[in-house]
Amino acid sequence: MSTVVTIGRKEYFPGIERISYEGPDSVNPLAFKYYDENRLIAGKPMKDHFRFAVAYWHTFCNTGADPFGPGSKNFPWLESGDPMQMARDKLDAAFEFITKLGVPFYCFHDRDLAPEGGTAAESERNLAEMVHLAEKKQAESGVKLLWGTANLFSHPKYMNGAATNPDFRVVAQAAAQVKAALEATVELGGENYVFWGGREGYYSLLNTDMKREKAHLAVFLLKARDYGRKIGFKGMFLIEPKPMEPTKHQYDFDVAAVVGFLRRHNLTDDFKINIENNHATLANHAFAHEIQTAADAGLLGSLDVNQGDPHTGWDTDEFLHNIYDAVEIMLILLQIGGLGKGGMNFDAKTRRSSTDLKDLFIAHISSMDTLARGLIAANALLEKSPYLQMKKERYAGFDSGAGKAFEKGKLDLEQLTALAAELGEPEQISGRQEFYESLINQFM
Repeated sequence: MSTVVTIGRKEYFPGIERISYEGPDSVNPLAFKYYDENRLIAGKPMKDHFRFAVAYWHTFCNTGADPFGPGSKNFPWLESGDPMQMARDKLDAAFEFITKLGVPFYCFHDRDLAPEGGTAAESERNLAEMVHLAEKKQAESGVKLLWGTANLFSHPKYMNGAATNPDFRVVAQAAAQVKAALEATVELGGENYVFWGGREGYYSLLNTDMKREKAHLAVFLLKARDYGRKIGFKGMFLIEPKPMEPTKHQYDFDVAAVVGFLRRHNLTDDFKINIENNHATLANHAFAHEIQTAADAGLLGSLDVNQGDPHTGWDTDEFLHNIYDAVEIMLILLQIGGLGKGGMNFDAKTRRSSTDLKDLFIAHISSMDTLARGLIAANALLEKSPYLQMKKERYAGFDSGAGKAFEKGKLDLEQLTALAAELGEPEQISGRQEFYESLINQFM
């Protein structure tokens, strides 16, 4: 359990104590109904199944601005006119919030933690100061860094990409920024480091040498890995897929594309995949599909838990409240043994009209309860229902005899043709999809 930290110039969330578990009958919006961090599920505490992390950018930096208007949220930690003082105030607010919520981790981009300077050197000095302060906050609170990353997409110089930019000078700038972000992550004991290629893609093939840009990306990742290992980073590097937005087509389109890229460039020993639900939606995949694809490849690293609006074709980054998504992803995670050194980062933002500071707590509490309900239901389904046996029986023909020989690659087409004649036409066997779906409702 983290220690509540309110040491700073002021208390930013007065009247809110450490959020506690009160059970399903509670009507207190500032209490957990299902997330009981020490409750044992499948042999380990709930908190270890999730390893929850607060997203620094959405929770403390996002004021609700959108393409149609400026921000609608007046955060007290952003009142100072001095960028570095705002960064210090934001850090105080962040650790007060994280410890009151009782979450063990946080995640940040370098530019969330410290403001951009007029030069690369000034930006690095700003980051170094804030890392020093964050290190003290972590020590006094027990909160840890799940992962760090560099924002290689917001500054105008990255308008045509960072590692894939056609201008080598920009690639060098990106390398300097990643070097500093890696150093910050190592100093803060970060367990992972993420690359999200926000603009690593193209708007038009007419002016793009796609083969060359992807080759540059591979070299960039290799050199970042080498430097990280050189300075003592022992964690996992993570790639976060997204198919589009802001570019028309991004090179890390989905999990399958990233798996192929990592294998082609011999990066699978050091890189895994950080999957975001809303990005899966934009790629026309379910969250569970992307998680299963990464798990099957042995490359599942970490999760950004949020959801999109099915009626909006862009990245809305809503807090996860879909219980069916929660059950399906927990079914997978329980069967593969969890996320290891990864975790579940709330890459989500409150709505533009949710302007009370209390809303930040309620949104996180609701998502944590949703995932806890998903875990409880998935575990009960695995332990008490015929789900696993049904799934096993569906593939029983490959467990012995000719089916097993085929699975091991021991039958050629001529042999399979002979077996087709010998075995005759197959009988119709129901997939029973509706029954599988009913089991989730039964155990929810």
